[in-house]
Amino acid sequence: MHVHAHPDDESSKGAASTAKYVAEGVDVHVVTCTGGERGSILNPKMDRPDILENITEVRRQEMERARDILGVRQDWLGFVDSGWPEGDPKPPLPEGCFGLVPLEEATEALVRLMRSFRPHVVTTYDERGGYPHPDHIKCHEVSVAAFEAAGDPERFPESGAPWQPLKLYYHHSFNRERMQRLHDAMIAHGLESPWEERLKEWKPEPEWDARVTTKVPCGDYFGVRDQALLAHATQIDPDGFWFALPREIQEKVWPTEDFELVVSHVPSQVPEDDLFAGILDPA
Repeated sequence: MHVHAHPDDESSKGAASTAKYVAEGVDVHVVTCTGGERGSILNPKMDRPDILENITEVRRQEMERARDILGVRQDWLGFVDSGWPEGDPKPPLPEGCFGLVPLEEATEALVRLMRSFRPHVVTTYDERGGYPHPDHIKCHEVSVAAFEAAGDPERFPESGAPWQPLKLYYHHSFNRERMQRLHDAMIAHGLESPWEERLKEWKPEPEWDARVTTKVPCGDYFGVRDQALLAHATQIDPDGFWFALPREIQEKVWPTEDFELVVSHVPSQVPEDDLFAGILDPA
């Protein structure tokens, strides 16, 4: 079970490893906490009045296409996008948004899905949210709380029979070492790197990068990931940042997606190359 904040997050974080596991017969479930209603339109070709007027339905349709491309099951947790607060100081979050939902309420909704789907492995964002969007931070908090509560018969007794997932991971897709190596490869091939300015401002955090425990080889599925990304046409510009790095370079330089094992109820030695390492009998 992958728990994400918005439609498109499932395709920009961990999608190639998702496609790999689906191809191997794993039943993968994506939980999308919000509808992405307040997301900016990042593809100039989609910045049109008809899209803006129907953004909620458009983003649901995009999610359906991405879901089918990845071969996953998907459920909406049912909360409303908080939007990205802009300004100095930042304005308060809009009333009723996901970022302001009481933790217990959102946790119960996710526990209900965990007990229904019964995942062995759960992935979500780190405590920074991957980046500090209020919905990503809230997604982290809710995922960790639900992972802990799902197996406790005294928590949310009306939300299904207890089920304890065995492993909890955080995504670490955007670690600095990966970006530096991809940047260096672009320069070595005489290509312009989209990471040049970002890396100048990105303060090295070796302790943070060292938190990666698990590298899942999935380069063969980068094409599926890219198709799932393109399904989110309001968010992903095919001529923009996401596709500035040739897939061949990505497959050669960094053919894995990276995670941090946070909790494991089974013995598993790190480093790992499999989210299911240590789970000997999934049945």
